[in-house]
Amino acid sequence: MHERNRFRAGYNFARLIAASLRLEPFVLPNAHGDASIDYADPEAVKALNQALLKDAYDLEWDLPADYLCPPIPGRSEYLHHLADLLGVGSASTPRRTPVAVLDVGMGANCIYPLIGAREYGWHFVGTEVDPVALKWAQELVAANPSVATLLECRLQKSPLSCFRGVTRADETFDLSMCNPPFHESAEAAAEGSLRKQRNLGTKQSKATALNFGGQAGELWCEGGELGFVGRMIVESAERPQLCRWFTTLVAKRTHLPGLFKQLDAVSAVDVQTLEMAHGQKKSRILAWTFRR
Repeated sequence: MHERNRFRAGYNFARLIAASLRLEPFVLPNAHGDASIDYADPEAVKALNQALLKDAYDLEWDLPADYLCPPIPGRSEYLHHLADLLGVGSASTPRRTPVAVLDVGMGANCIYPLIGAREYGWHFVGTEVDPVALKWAQELVAANPSVATLLECRLQKSPLSCFRGVTRADETFDLSMCNPPFHESAEAAAEGSLRKQRNLGTKQSKATALNFGGQAGELWCEGGELGFVGRMIVESAERPQLCRWFTTLVAKRTHLPGLFKQLDAVSAVDVQTLEMAHGQKKSRILAWTFRR
């Protein structure tokens, strides 16, 4: 993990329970006799997230049923790498350097804006196509007055748009960020959820798989990850000065060559790939800019 990631040393469950008593019923000895939780239990994972966010950032957090429950260490990892990209993450640089960030598809969990505002003092505009998710994110912002003035939530009316229709003509951002839907269809998303359940040792039916850790819009879109990021590249070229750096997560490494070709075709000045790893999970940030 990144050197500034607050969760590098693992979880101190006694401390986390002290921060949030809702976690206590879910903490039990694992096969090795160590304190842990059942990571296949959505309620246990949500309680862990609540404790992590309260202990590390003094944030109040909750999530509606059947919405994507994010892994907190991995989400904070993205933000630390973005701080390095901007050069505001070193010990000699104040963390609260004014930075404006556009989070494309913030989700009901609103996790990037909440952590980014608390960790770095960044200003966020978060966009969301799902009105229920948007309302929940707005309630999370209101529940955390320490960062509420730094966060704005906006409805994106088009599920196929990234920047169009939701950003003003006169505004600019230092960064955009995004965790795009991975799958191309509801069926593919259901199969992916079933694989996840099997890996966690959970037995679930295909009928309920889509409700295990995410709504449809969080899990799939037209063209999947490759199509979504491709549309983002096209829109970034339409407004190259909107962001100093456009960035997105790319889960599948084999998608990179095609995305590099698209970025070359729109004359991106600089393209970077920032590798990340959280346990067995590996991912990467694709970043590009049109500024010299």
